[in-house]
Amino acid sequence: MKKSPLSALLILFTIGANAQNFHLNLFAGVSNYQGDLQDKAITFNQSHPAGGVGISYDIAKHFSIRTGITLGKISANDEYGRNRNRNLSFYSGLMEVNLGLEYYITAPIEKHSLTPYLFAGVAVYHYDPYTFDSTGQKYFLQPLSTEGEGFIAGRKNYSLSQFAIPFGAGVKLSLSDNVNVGFEIGYRRLFTDYLDDVSTTYVDKNLLLTNRGAKAVELAYRGDELKNGSLQYPAAGSKRGDPNHKDSYYFTGLTLSFRLGGGSLGKYTEYRCPGSVL
Repeated sequence: MKKSPLSALLILFTIGANAQNFHLNLFAGVSNYQGDLQDKAITFNQSHPAGGVGISYDIAKHFSIRTGITLGKISANDEYGRNRNRNLSFYSGLMEVNLGLEYYITAPIEKHSLTPYLFAGVAVYHYDPYTFDSTGQKYFLQPLSTEGEGFIAGRKNYSLSQFAIPFGAGVKLSLSDNVNVGFEIGYRRLFTDYLDDVSTTYVDKNLLLTNRGAKAVELAYRGDELKNGSLQYPAAGSKRGDPNHKDSYYFTGLTLSFRLGGGSLGKYTEYRCPGSVL
């Protein structure tokens, strides 16, 4: 039987309950994105609540392996950006399963009040951008191929599940040998420019109408919905997005970690990076 990511985490949790080098990690914060509808690198504007759960294992005094599931949401609207005349918007849920390595600059955590750390790894995430038309009806955007994906040469349909490279930094405050709290910001390097369903240029209006229907045309360009917006659908080949810069998303928030099993500290191999603080 095929196991879900959550089942895998529960199995690891059971194993970790008897091993003092394992930790249960909780995350609560916000998620946001950067792309064609949000050009600020880091902002809390248009952010959404996010949360996660996972486990980590101390493999050395300065290193831990971690894995987990994080859930969040992203959205953006041209109303708050530079390209208001385009009048596009999108929303999407996020589910991410990640595996990474943490490096503690000061270690062990239990012997320092504050421990800054860095992390990096790999992740698989799922998203599915959607928007609402002028009547409030919800439409998922990928099937509409608003930029001709799937019927224009060189424009393939984008996958809704993809790989990412998570990396970031944080700081942990030790409350006891078995509990610590912290703050973390984690950035995700993506390999798609369609997180927001916007990337390249407008396609011919009639071609889009023939292949995907009137709703695709309506949601590909929405400047005509503005009070003083242009009623003219943009010419084929005119700029809609910027394909030279991939989209990204990030999580920012608080962490809470519990050592599983309690009791005395677990053992680990003594590895150190050059210049690390004892």
